[in-house]
Amino acid sequence: MAVFLASPTMISVMFKERSLFSNPDRSSTWRSDALVSLVCLFVLLAWDFSGGDMQMAQWWGQASGFALRDDWWMVKVMHEGTRNAGWLLLLALAAGIWRPWGSLRHLATAHRASLFFSVLCALLAVTLIKGFSRTSCPWDLQVFGGTATYISHWDLFQRDGGGGHCFPAGHASTGFAFMAAYFSLRQSGVPLARWWLIGAVLAGLILGISQQMRGAHFMSHTLWTAWLCWTVGWLSHWLFSRLRGKS
Repeated sequence: MAVFLASPTMISVMFKERSLFSNPDRSSTWRSDALVSLVCLFVLLAWDFSGGDMQMAQWWGQASGFALRDDWWMVKVMHEGTRNAGWLLLLALAAGIWRPWGSLRHLATAHRASLFFSVLCALLAVTLIKGFSRTSCPWDLQVFGGTATYISHWDLFQRDGGGGHCFPAGHASTGFAFMAAYFSLRQSGVPLARWWLIGAVLAGLILGISQQMRGAHFMSHTLWTAWLCWTVGWLSHWLFSRLRGKS
């Protein structure tokens, strides 16, 4: 019996051919993106029903509240400062449609527009769901010194007695929404596409966790924001690509 041993070179070639991290313009690419969404969906559902949200919130919160809620660094830098930086980057991407900069120079005008609108769609999706959500923030809960009772965000028709509008994590979308730009960068063969993706994921996680430390969100809020931004990102990119193909 012959035994096949894959060399490091062959393994490297195999990874380069994976559509998730490669950049050929192929209609089958969306299948890998959809598979990531599907797998992550099951992981998220498992987390939702594990009870991990409350356990993690208790790392930073007590019956008297969250000690870092009004911390200067958390409020002025990690919340307000990074939010303003996100808006500046979004405006820079909009301006880049007409005056490309950095890696945007590798993209055609239509692709730059698609990139910007994909990011915008991701932001709007999070904002829209957040606007209808009745879920309150951890710092509003009785267990952390507030007035609301804990109710899962899956209980869509129940009010918890708090202010609501806390699901998903809006601040984390300041980082995660820029994942949507990855798909246009990948399609155009931009060398830094995967680093852009990694940077957006790390930024979203850091911002999401910083808000959790203040009591503004649960971990599930951050994870669902990441899932929404990824899924809306590849769907909007696919739709814009189809529309360009018909024009």
